[in-house]
Amino acid sequence: MSSTEPHTVVISGTGLFTPENIITNEELVDTYNAWANKYNSAHAAEIEKGDLKAKPLSSAEFIVKASGIRQRYAYIKDGILDIERMRPRIPERSEEMLSNQAEIALYAARDAIKAAGKSAADIDAVVVSCAYTQRSYPAIAIEVQNALKINGFAFDMLVACSAATFALHRAYEMVIAGTARCVLLINPELTSPQVNYHDRDSHFIFGDVATATIVERSDTATAPQSYEILSTKAVTKFSSNVRSNVGYLSRVNDVDPFGIDKLFHQNGRRVFKEVCPMADQHLRSHLQSLGLTIDSIKRWWLHQANINMNQMIIQRLLGREASFEEAPIILDRYANTASAGSIIAFHLHKNDLKIGDLGVISSFGAGYSIGSLIVRKYR
Repeated sequence: MSSTEPHTVVISGTGLFTPENIITNEELVDTYNAWANKYNSAHAAEIEKGDLKAKPLSSAEFIVKASGIRQRYAYIKDGILDIERMRPRIPERSEEMLSNQAEIALYAARDAIKAAGKSAADIDAVVVSCAYTQRSYPAIAIEVQNALKINGFAFDMLVACSAATFALHRAYEMVIAGTARCVLLINPELTSPQVNYHDRDSHFIFGDVATATIVERSDTATAPQSYEILSTKAVTKFSSNVRSNVGYLSRVNDVDPFGIDKLFHQNGRRVFKEVCPMADQHLRSHLQSLGLTIDSIKRWWLHQANINMNQMIIQRLLGREASFEEAPIILDRYANTASAGSIIAFHLHKNDLKIGDLGVISSFGAGYSIGSLIVRKYR
């Protein structure tokens, strides 16, 4: 390869951290229904007069039908199922201690570094990209960089559910440009603190997890398997249909920073109606830009938010239902893990591909934002 030719860029390792704690639909429903019954009883007079609406009850079957989710993992389970609290009890750590997000990020990072056969000396950049970071500064990425004793530079990115794919785009561009030879990307999705566990329509959606990916030049990759990044594509379009208003201005707005309008909330029907055709068009145009057809794709590692959305998008693309092998689903176990979902699917369901097989990693989330990568089994 001459110095003027672009480098081949590959994903050479992935990592996954799964918390020990599982919360089933049944556990969540029992807690929510107990709280809803208590609320309805305490406000019976206002509800009867029409001043308040009764809280609807839920069921495990409703959750599965609405989302495909059967359970989720929790970084801290304590507090979530307590009807007097209904949020995780995560003790504050001192400034001298490792932060919660850095802790889970490191588990996934070390897993990916080992899979890629790398050491800290091989890595030039660290990107932590997720839906939320637990503080604005110093960057979680720099904290992780320090813990791993990596030289170079590090920074955080926030792109909601497209954070992982957008970070992969940045890593690809860094390696192509020569500003980094090897990049560590981490998605520490500590989502449970954002959940309104008093809301029947969203209390079941999210789970905690961390994923990591190594992106590097093919001539430095030594892992037994790697996946060439052929192309990246991103699009954003403003929408408030998926929203979180948690922020530092709440203090000066003189409002409750944990009010229902500050935590995650969405207009699910509008999201479904608008994102499905947007994702279909995006993925089609991305493939067409490389002269590829839908049928040439062996595997679709799609964003894992809602099984009905995934099925609708893949049906639009393929003109039929997809098999689990074609479009793996992991959200039944992990729930919606924000940006990490498609990376979990990739991590768990890639090793059986043959050299030359093509796949698509894609996210679609708040913003709206859609990111995709077309990859080919390289080794």
